[in-house]
Amino acid sequence: MPHAVPRRLPHACGLDFGTSNSTLGVFRANGPELLFLEGANTTVPSAVFFGLDKHDALLIGRAAIGAYVDGVGGRFMRALKSILGTALVDETTRIARRRISFQEIVGTYVRTLKARAEMQLGEPLDHVVLGRPVHFVDDDQAADAAAETTLAAIAKAVGFAEVSFQFEPVAAAFAFEREIAGETLALIADIGGGTSDFTVVRLDPARRTCPDRRNDILANDGARIGGTDYDRALSMASVMPALGYGTPMSRGDVDVPSGPYFDLSTWSSVNRLYDPKILSELRHVRRAARRPELVERLIRVIDHRRGHSILIDVETAKIDLTEQATTRLALDWIEPGLSVTASRETFEESTGRQNERLRAAALACVARAGLTPEAIDVVFFTGGTSLVPAVRRAVLAAVPQARPVDGDRFGAVGLGLALEAQRRYG
Repeated sequence: MPHAVPRRLPHACGLDFGTSNSTLGVFRANGPELLFLEGANTTVPSAVFFGLDKHDALLIGRAAIGAYVDGVGGRFMRALKSILGTALVDETTRIARRRISFQEIVGTYVRTLKARAEMQLGEPLDHVVLGRPVHFVDDDQAADAAAETTLAAIAKAVGFAEVSFQFEPVAAAFAFEREIAGETLALIADIGGGTSDFTVVRLDPARRTCPDRRNDILANDGARIGGTDYDRALSMASVMPALGYGTPMSRGDVDVPSGPYFDLSTWSSVNRLYDPKILSELRHVRRAARRPELVERLIRVIDHRRGHSILIDVETAKIDLTEQATTRLALDWIEPGLSVTASRETFEESTGRQNERLRAAALACVARAGLTPEAIDVVFFTGGTSLVPAVRRAVLAAVPQARPVDGDRFGAVGLGLALEAQRRYG
């Protein structure tokens, strides 16, 4: 009788597809670990660059950003996750000589991450636990469900046989649990590039190996607020006025149209400005503007397809303002000698509404768990936007007696998803 061939166990991973950065983790003998998907980096910026010389020329991550900044001809896109749950996900865009769907663009990025991980592991990845925000879309259950369905379809299309999901703050909680000594009531604050998510969870190292932890997850809440919203606010407050935003038309009773400035300050909308009709409209605006030289700067940015360059500079300024009161953005590539100064004070004034929404969401999560703020022992911060001082103050204001703890801001979710993949598929 022939010997039965043992069935190969599925190789599972946890994939944190983030608005700003992505990671992929697996469980090994020493526990969960993130794979090196771009040189010595475990994080890969969620960005793609399609070269114009041929339609299949593709770069992702830092290489994509570098090609764009270096002025290589092509199409650059970032914050890919923010299209999920929006009408944009079903649309197509022109790349070189063909049209490609935004779903296909996201799939190209995810497929590349999967291939790099499999090359490092030396075997295929069959199963995946994908991280997801508590709400892809605020106050719209149908759109939220559609976003998850779309992401699951993309994951299966790139070769994952089994796809499941875990809330990103829950995954971060499981990563944090490996660092504590005893039972802890924690508020997990995952403040990322596109969303802010909160979980109240009962953590205990003694329960780490339990296959079912649903009873330990006391509440989830979140809001579609993240680092890209803070980038937009900083850009509108500090950079766009130098390009004419808020200045009057010649007749004096109206300002120049604000739409292009908002698109230029929004990662997912920048490419809309490169339609020739937009440039034609802006040239009409320039002729009727009281400060045409400022509108000319805006036209120059769009004409040279350098909108993302401004947002890259703004993002850098936002990071600078986490540690200093002011920072200068050099914009001499637009006009010789041009620069603007951004201050933390102005930044915080322009993001007051977002910060209040974060405080309210954190407080609502605690209330949903049936607890008072005083019951929370620890706030565990993860996600790059948790570095912003006003963001931290807003969250801590909801639970003022809790102790703040900082985790791996860009890796905690991926590590927790790898743990969850081991529980589900290992």
